[in-house]
Formats: sequence, structure tokens, C-alpha cells
Amino acid sequence: MKLRQAFHLARGDVVSFIGAGGKTSLLVGLGYELAEAGWRALATAATALSIDQLDLFPYAMSIHAPAAAVSDALSQHHFVLLYGDMGRGRVDVPALALLPRLLDSVDSDVLLVEADTAAGLPLKAPREDEPRIPLGTSLVVPVASLGVLGQPLDEHHVYNPQPMMDKYGFAAGHSVKSPWLAQILRDEELGLKDVPAGARVTAFLNQAPARGWLRGRARMIARLALQSKRIDAVALGSVRSAEPVHEVQRRVGAMVLAGGRSALLGRDKTTIARISEQFIRSRLNPVCAVAGCGVDEIEAALGPLGVEVARGCPRQDDLLSSLQAGLRALPDDTAAVLVALGGQPRLQPKVIYKMLSAYAGGQGDWLMPSYQRRRGWPILMGRRYWPEILKLPRRAAWRDVMRSHEARISDVPVDTDSVLDNAGTSAGLHHQRRRAGLKN
Repeated sequence: MKLRQAFHLARGDVVSFIGAGGKTSLLVGLGYELAEAGWRALATAATALSIDQLDLFPYAMSIHAPAAAVSDALSQHHFVLLYGDMGRGRVDVPALALLPRLLDSVDSDVLLVEADTAAGLPLKAPREDEPRIPLGTSLVVPVASLGVLGQPLDEHHVYNPQPMMDKYGFAAGHSVKSPWLAQILRDEELGLKDVPAGARVTAFLNQAPARGWLRGRARMIARLALQSKRIDAVALGSVRSAEPVHEVQRRVGAMVLAGGRSALLGRDKTTIARISEQFIRSRLNPVCAVAGCGVDEIEAALGPLGVEVARGCPRQDDLLSSLQAGLRALPDDTAAVLVALGGQPRLQPKVIYKMLSAYAGGQGDWLMPSYQRRRGWPILMGRRYWPEILKLPRRAAWRDVMRSHEARISDVPVDTDSVLDNAGTSAGLHHQRRRAGLKN
């Protein structure tokens, strides 16, 4: 996956890179990627650069140059670094106050800012005057490198480690652990210090391998970091690779649809609990169930699991009303939801894993499992489609939205027919329960 896709960049974005472990490489890699796509990318730094670093860019010029000259350079090179004054082998920091004027006068598509320094180390805690995030920043990218794992927590391996030790009691000289990295990334005074209130935040975990044990560690760190409501997503990758992002972890919730007038699904507490447990084991959060009949019984059964039960309309047996009730119950920071039917007792973790992996890998944000070219459930829907579903009138069909976005829907092939289960009768549900090993 390309960086532009992982960061959901739009023209007009101001992107500030903070943290440690690959900021400069990330900024440069993104700039070249945008230039190849025909964008006009400006870059600058809020920290001093060496003169040698100017060679990393296709073109560099003074921020004091006329706006017309900057525009001409962008037309010719597409990726241009702006710097302050030069002297003694260093390139001074441009005054951040100049950036708003510059953006108003130069026809660039995006501004990339290295807003922090870390002396080449893989992890950092900011000092009092760091980071230097300019006003108008719309996306902040906190960076950390997995190369710090197992390294001693000291000034030779971590930039400014003392605040980490003071706040969390991490022992000096002890090996840096995965949970430590997540805690630092999501901390408002460390990894998220001075992030503007309205900015999006996508963290980047550098040196994540394409597969293996360390990839699993990276996923765990990402999920722990996402416990902060300020972090929207965590990208895992290696900035020096041709495809620098392996996956992007976001908050994915889960929903079990068991609403409607029929008591068949509304009172089958065991099946609903079974599906909910599969979602919980897959680390989906939050998990909600929608019930129309037997709500009190279902709440009693799912309460110990931490599953919220949304109340559907008991007089309606259509899927739309249940889906709308479930979407309204999900938190605002949920990026996507995985939706299962209440008649799927055979739902398997490997199916959930394939759906989540396809989503994290950038395959799309409307995904449907497919067994022998037949689509089934659970389906994954990104938040962008929810408003359309919520606006549908009572007698409409939610599939009207699906049909209007057919070109965006991606199939995820699976090797089990469990995705085709949809027990609509008592006999059908009993059959599926037996296949799932549940007592009738």
C-alpha cells in the first residue's frame, strides 16, 4: 500500500511528522510518491537540517523566494523543499509564521513538515520546546520504529527517555517492550504532545516486517495505541520498501443482527452469544447486538460479555431497521463495522481474520465474504456508507445502498460455506446449531 492511500491524503492537507525512527525518510518517500502522481508537494522542516540532506529532495530553495519562483519550481519538479538561511554546514529553520502566507500565495497541493527531531534514534519523548507543529496542520503523523524493541531504555538508544521513566516508572536500562511503545504513542504529553485539536492523527510504526512474529507485535502495539481516541489509525510498514505500508489498523466494531418480530432469533441467546464471543476473541471493539424480541433475556445473557444490546422494533421483521438501530449504537470513532446475522452459529474466527486483514491491507471498505463465488455474511462496511443507510425510509431496502456502490464492493474469498448460513426457519436454525456443536 502506498503512503498516500494509508494517510487518506487530500489536496490542501498540511501534514506534520513528529516522533522518531524514520520521519525524514517518511516525508521524503511521501513527497516523491505524490510527485509521481502529479501532485505539487511543498516540504519544509521545523528543525535544522544538514546541507547534505538537501540532496534528498529533487529541488530545494529559500522560503524567502518570490511566490512565483516557488510555483515555477513546483511546475518543474513537483516536490520542492523550502528552507531558511544557510550557514556553518546547517540549514536554518524557516519561521513557522511564514507558512500561512506561503500557502495562501503558492499553488501547491500539500505541505509536508518535519516538525520534530530525534537525532536518528528510534523512539523519543519530546522536550519542552518540542514538537513545533505549525498552525493549520490537518494531519499529524507520530512515528516510532520497532527497532527500539529489546533495546535498553537509555539516552544512547532513546531520545530523551527521562519523561518516560518519570511518568510510567519504566526502569532505566531495561529492554523496551511493546506495551511501552504503545503507551508512549498514545500519551497526550509524549507521543501526542501539542497535536492540534482538529487534526487527524495516523501513527506510523516503521520497520514492521511483511510477516512473522514481529508483524504480530506491531499489530498488538497498534491496537493498544488505538485505545486513545485521538489516534484515528496506525499504519504498519517499512518506509524504505517499494510498498511502504503493509496494513492500516483502525477501530472496527461488530454487530449481530437478531431483531425482528420473529421469536426465532430474538430469543436464541446461545447463538447470539456464540457469535458475539467470536467477535470479542477477534479483538473487535465495540460489539453490539440488535434485538427486537426477548431483549431483556438477551441483555442478561450478553451483559457479562460486555456486549451492548440495541433495541430494534419488535413489529418490524426487516433487516434495515435492525441495521439502522445497530449503526446508531456505535461510537463516533468507529471506522468500520463487521455485521453478522443472528442465524450464523457457525461463524468462524478464520473468516473474521480474513475480513479484517483485507480491510487493514487496503482491499476496500465494503467487503463481502465469498464462497465459491456466492456472497455471504458477515459483511464489513466503512463509516462513509452509514449515513445513506440511516437515511433510508422505513419501507426501503438497505441493499439499495449496496447496489449504488457495487463498484466499490470487494469480495473476500473464503474456504467455508458457513458464510452462507442464514437460518430463517426454526428447522434451519436447529440444523445450523447442530453443525456448530450447540445443543438444541
